[in-house]
Formats: sequence, C-alpha cells, structure tokens
Amino acid sequence: MSSYGKLVEVVEAARGDVEKAEGGNKAATSRVRKSMQEIKAIAQEIRKEMLELRDK
Repeated sequence: MSSYGKLVEVVEAARGDVEKAEGGNKAATSRVRKSMQEIKAIAQEIRKEMLELRDK
C-alpha cells in the first residue's frame, strides 16, 4: 500500500475516536493523540517520497 493510502486509512480510522473525544470520552482522546502521531510520521514519509520524485 502506498504511503498516501496508509494516511487515508489512518485518518478514516481515527474519525470515530474524534467524534467520541468531542463527546467527552477521555480514552478516545488518547487514541486520537496516538493516531495523530502516526499521521505525522506517515506525512513525513510522503514528504520524503515527493522529494525523491522531484529530484529524479
């Protein structure tokens, strides 16, 4: 799976937890923060891939 596909998958998976967190579920806020860290890492991978494509 491409990095972009992984990013979309993680964002979609986090959607439910974001809604729960907004509703006051404290455990969901922890899961959202973990998902955001994962999204940050995947976004960095995508940046590297795009730089490699640019420099070819």
